[in-house]
Amino acid sequence: MIHFEHHRTINASSDAIWEVLSRFMHIDEIAPQITKVDALTQGEDGVGAKRRNHFENGTSLVEEVTQWKPGIGYKVQLSDMAAMPLHAASSEIRILPNGTQSKVTWTFDYRVKYGPLGWLMGQTLMKMMMGKIIDANLKGLEERVLGG
Repeated sequence: MIHFEHHRTINASSDAIWEVLSRFMHIDEIAPQITKVDALTQGEDGVGAKRRNHFENGTSLVEEVTQWKPGIGYKVQLSDMAAMPLHAASSEIRILPNGTQSKVTWTFDYRVKYGPLGWLMGQTLMKMMMGKIIDANLKGLEERVLGG
């Protein structure tokens, strides 16, 4: 698996950030490339909750919560991602309080198809692409937290 992560320090409490992140079925409120979210499970958000994210380019993927730590973050397993050249992928969001600020870390772990060529693509193009997406999501999170 290739591991990738970005972080952003947000001038807000971890509780304020968790209030936004814990609305699992509403990731489209912070992720600019997601145009719509379908809730695939009913009930409370937490381990086992599933959503389908629809993107601007017409593709979609499913995320299922595999870890849920209230106030700290969660981890999701991705599936149904035919448009991406990946065998497997997971993502995690963690909040670390630091006084009146909080450091939010967003990780992406993935295994690319196509053997050594895929691995090279994963280390270069995929990291660049995911970096832009994750940075935009972190910025969207910050704007949502600070803007209400």
